[in-house]
Amino acid sequence: MNDLTNTAVLPQELTESRRIRSFVLRQGRLTKGQARALETVFPKFGVSYTPELLDLNALFNRAENKKILEIGFGMGETTAKIAQTLPDHDFLAAEVHTPGVGALLKLIDELALTNVRVIQHDVVEVLQHMLADASLDGVHIFFPDPWHKKRHHKRRLIQAEFVKLLCSKLKTGAYIHVATDWQAYAEWVLEVLSSESLLQNTAKDYAEKPSYRPLTKFENRGIKLGHGVWDLVFKRK
Repeated sequence: MNDLTNTAVLPQELTESRRIRSFVLRQGRLTKGQARALETVFPKFGVSYTPELLDLNALFNRAENKKILEIGFGMGETTAKIAQTLPDHDFLAAEVHTPGVGALLKLIDELALTNVRVIQHDVVEVLQHMLADASLDGVHIFFPDPWHKKRHHKRRLIQAEFVKLLCSKLKTGAYIHVATDWQAYAEWVLEVLSSESLLQNTAKDYAEKPSYRPLTKFENRGIKLGHGVWDLVFKRK
């Protein structure tokens, strides 16, 4: 867990004695390809955590590109496809699961992507210490791990304190896009995002799937079985 009470740069609302749990750290087995990518690709496209502000324009060497934070990218397939679809956007992708980091690095190499950088670290600390205020044009949170019962709300990534922290890093007009295949979690996210005064929903409730978000193989399988996916897109006022 990450204690927000000792972070002087946070807004006063975040200085209460609260904790944000941003991830569930799982062990996983690395494939040879993932291990090789961690060794050979990370030095070029990886970002090491340091409690100092990143210059995103210098990191990507493209000041004109929009800067998007990808939170919890899993095995990286969706992030890689979006990066291919939006070459005029730069993506800082944060994940703690080592096989997932290796998998995305492998895709970056195979697809010759130049607009993705990968950081293996807790995204709460990345936001607190490495990203300047009003530095992001968008945030993607696709299929975050839900905690099923409402009494577990403090264990969910999408909670009021975290959303407020995110908002401080968004430019005016920037967006937060969350997608989930758990209806109860979608309802929770809608409630939390709607309660943040700095955000405005782009739809009445749930948004149509933006064209840049590809269908995953699991989503395709779920649609055939009659399951749904809920997209929520809110903009920073």
